[in-house]
Amino acid sequence: MSEKIHLTGFSTQELADFVQNIGEPKFRAGQIFKGLHERRILDFDAITDLPKALREKLDETATATTLKVESRYVSEDGTRRFLMKTHDNFPVETVFIPTENRDTICFSSQSGCPLKCDFCLTAKLGLLRNLTAGEIVEQIIIVLNDVYGIGAETPHGTNLVAMGAGEPFLNYENLIKALGIMADENGLFIVANRVTVSTAGIVPKIYEFAKLEKRPNLAISLSAPSDELRDKLMPINRRWNIEELLTAAKAVQKTLRRGERFTFEYVLLGGVNDADEHARTLANLLNKHDLQKVKINLIPHNPAEPLEYHPPNSERVESFKGILESRGVAAYVRRPRGRDIYAACGQLAAVKG
Repeated sequence: MSEKIHLTGFSTQELADFVQNIGEPKFRAGQIFKGLHERRILDFDAITDLPKALREKLDETATATTLKVESRYVSEDGTRRFLMKTHDNFPVETVFIPTENRDTICFSSQSGCPLKCDFCLTAKLGLLRNLTAGEIVEQIIIVLNDVYGIGAETPHGTNLVAMGAGEPFLNYENLIKALGIMADENGLFIVANRVTVSTAGIVPKIYEFAKLEKRPNLAISLSAPSDELRDKLMPINRRWNIEELLTAAKAVQKTLRRGERFTFEYVLLGGVNDADEHARTLANLLNKHDLQKVKINLIPHNPAEPLEYHPPNSERVESFKGILESRGVAAYVRRPRGRDIYAACGQLAAVKG
């Protein structure tokens, strides 16, 4: 399988070049693209508007799917976690989060993660490898087909968040390519304003991201108001410190359209970064950098062994939120989803059972 070409990661132009190289007319590329993405068919033989001879040729030279669902878990709150394996046996995790008015899929950009954030279970895996554009796109197709059936319409549309395993900006080219494929109106048609990309702070890529014409929403994981604490919690801070990170954030803010914001994420760790003084310092820091269009998502830590951290109680969370709001910072508490199946933020670590 690894020797076959994974067409799910091909753009329409790449598909056009591919079909011509195998002696087929260019228009077949559009049929293949719609079959894979609009109809979400990951089996060439089932794309029956293609001639049988072409389907056989595709089976010989290419593949539509390289991921295999190894386990699937359903939370008491309706969240689903999918543990998949790549063709070379690396884990990939994807989470489906339903709500009354929208569905969200949290996808992975890497197998494992190299950043070693101290409060994140995924960090214990280390980096196994980057995912290809096709593997990123295929996660979404597999989840939608599991929830709704192959090719069935999604009642709310779909929101995407690149907040699963991995640091998206360390797999930037494959990420942007995958998002472009998924935005195609002849395919999944999940456009940029329905996508959020989360980074722990890869500063050069933040500047590159700010220049994108059709840009997804950006979320920056901050989780500490001082370099000393962030160095411990998020070692990437030793490479690009808070000052450099907020300067890059300001560059993004300057490019925002009217009414548009981006987000900082702050994981609240009981007794570590959740004191009133931390909240005051954080608010002062954002105001100092004139980041008025920013909102902060407060994420009470999702506990998981062997991590020694725990979430603060609800009173502490509300106090932290209130201090930010009193200083003009828009703050929201993100409620955990799928904790019981290790699907919540920071819990993805290829856990079975």
